[in-house]
Amino acid sequence: MKASTVDQSSHQKKKTYSIAELATEFDITHRTIRFYEEQGMLHPQRRGQERIYSGKDRVALVLVLRGKRIGFSLAECKELIELYNPSGGNQVQLNSMLEMITKRRQQLEQQLLDIVQIQLELDEAEERCQAALRALD
Repeated sequence: MKASTVDQSSHQKKKTYSIAELATEFDITHRTIRFYEEQGMLHPQRRGQERIYSGKDRVALVLVLRGKRIGFSLAECKELIELYNPSGGNQVQLNSMLEMITKRRQQLEQQLLDIVQIQLELDEAEERCQAALRALD
């Protein structure tokens, strides 16, 4: 399918996308895209059996994939997508994302502390095992 194009920010960006184009661009499967559609995160139009994705769908996909990379849940990604408003400045969306980032950072900091504690416990267990082996000699 040839997609229509529109010039934005002096770059040629497509106005509509096929599932194959999005899958190729983001190196994901068609099934992954359909899953996000089933979750209500993407809303393609239909032309027969063909799905036609809008620029908004593409941005939503970017948000989902970026959100997953930094550890956001699908529910959090969906919330951000629902707040997306290209004509409204996205202040609410950006503030929500900042809150999510703060929360995620706190979770990661706790995980780091937990990992350090586990490493200390492993060191102690290893030392006890080595001491017990030396005592058997």
